[in-house]
Amino acid sequence: MPFLQLTLRCTEADQPRIEHALQELGALAITLRDANADAADEQAIFEPGVGEQPLWAQMQLIALFAAGSNADSLLYALEALDSAIDTASAEFCEVADQDWERAWMDQYEPLQFGRRTWIVPWNRDLPATADAADAAVLRLDPGLAFGSGTHPTTALCLEWLDGLDLRGVRVLDFGCGSGILALAALKLGASHVVAIDNDPQALIATRDNAERNGLATSIDVLAPADAPTARFAVVVANILASALDALAPQLAAYVAPGGRIALSGILLGQEPALLTRYQPWFEQLLVSTREDWLRIEGVRRTQ
Repeated sequence: MPFLQLTLRCTEADQPRIEHALQELGALAITLRDANADAADEQAIFEPGVGEQPLWAQMQLIALFAAGSNADSLLYALEALDSAIDTASAEFCEVADQDWERAWMDQYEPLQFGRRTWIVPWNRDLPATADAADAAVLRLDPGLAFGSGTHPTTALCLEWLDGLDLRGVRVLDFGCGSGILALAALKLGASHVVAIDNDPQALIATRDNAERNGLATSIDVLAPADAPTARFAVVVANILASALDALAPQLAAYVAPGGRIALSGILLGQEPALLTRYQPWFEQLLVSTREDWLRIEGVRRTQ
């Protein structure tokens, strides 16, 4: 079944903001191209690497949506989210059900996060530096439920998890995507993880990645309606600022007193409102940034 593809022109400065809006509308994958180059002579960037920026001042941003998506409705919703986006350049077309994740995997290299966390695709050898006895190595096949570790928000969360002592700890990954954070937590010593997402593709990808890493018995992969009422020592939510705001009471309730939370998927400028929102439940609130994205972390108040 074909997908619906949307192509927009944008500047380097506007790219993070527009990409954020497209993600909020449910884009399955986003690629970037040089707007001024012949398509036959240049390569798409499926997702910039950690610390990397696209090389072009003017670019095409190409978003892939599920079959059956309505083009007019997407444009209307995009304008409602951000009226500054130039939708006059929008072009839609249907594209065949190609093996998009394989194209991404062909250019993805092993990545290290923190001291010992490694994300390695199935078609790459384990680097010699990842062969340490305490290395936490996750073999990943993200599929269309994108989550590779290369996006700044995912990298920030992986580094945060790497810096915690997760031995014997129960962890909640809210908005699990490919399962990368949930499975990394298990590799880092967590005793059990609950992974939640409202996207059926994300649940499939997480279960598949858990099976391939031999972690299926240590993870519960659930839709939000099936989420438990338990409390966790560690909660991570890499979603969107609007969702983090709406779900604040629910996410706070998941964290045990003295437990830790990390919130990401937040653009620079969105953090003041979220810090105020989460302050009643959390102390020691800290902000870490990477490029135009950031992570908020905090400790659940005991009273």
